[in-house]
Amino acid sequence: MAHITQPLSATENSQKPGSTHTFALTSLTTLFFMWGFLTCLNDILIPYLKGMFSLNYTQAMLVQFCFFGAYFVMSIPAGKLVSKIGYQFGIVVGLVVAAIGCALFYPAAEAHVYELFLLALFVLASGITILQVSANPYVSVLGPAKTASSRLTMTQAFNSLGTTVAPLFGSWLILSEISQATAEQVKFPYLMLSASLLALAIIFAFLKLPKLGKAIDSEAENQGDTEFVDLGSVWKYRHLILGAIGIFVYVGAEVAIGSFLVGFLTLDHIAGLPEQQAAHY
Repeated sequence: MAHITQPLSATENSQKPGSTHTFALTSLTTLFFMWGFLTCLNDILIPYLKGMFSLNYTQAMLVQFCFFGAYFVMSIPAGKLVSKIGYQFGIVVGLVVAAIGCALFYPAAEAHVYELFLLALFVLASGITILQVSANPYVSVLGPAKTASSRLTMTQAFNSLGTTVAPLFGSWLILSEISQATAEQVKFPYLMLSASLLALAIIFAFLKLPKLGKAIDSEAENQGDTEFVDLGSVWKYRHLILGAIGIFVYVGAEVAIGSFLVGFLTLDHIAGLPEQQAAHY
């Protein structure tokens, strides 16, 4: 049965007078931007792959099914992984896995196989899942507990910035030559993203961040490392369950709208826009 554990010492340490985590918080904010960027880039991939492989809308939406399916499949394993290796190394692993997912777009494009694109998206989303499990708690403890929600909102604003920039990036590098129906346009953008993620992984491997989320044993407790209090089963927290349902419904609506929007705007009886121009909207 799933249980909630809450880190205590990290929160207490983050509230010590004179402590500052500006650099750490700034670094973590880049992660929110990156996974927002990568997630929203799928809205550009859908019309691109739909045209390249002559897919119907059901087949094209497998892009989002595989991407967000990874969240469902990998969330609990990601939590267990992070509890063993710690949140900071969880971020590093998440970035490396996401980088591998981006790099897999190259062989998928070379082989011209739709299923390989779906595999690449699943691996990419698995990395982002690990990132989300690792980064959100870090933001919560980098400062006073009473302002944790404000910090999360601020970092999520950069997530939204990433979702705003991604369609412009995709329309420029991916949809610019969609009429040729080749896979070449996805190679360079995703290799560039893979390199960026690996660079971030190296940076986070050497950053000095508060120790949070390591699995504790009796020796760690005796040494005064991060302590946890067991809050019991997640199922007894009604607002947590309702919140999960709310996020499920909201994300479903958000993703569905974004996924179909480019195709919708290209319809002759709607706007009749070319794909590259529609991506700006």
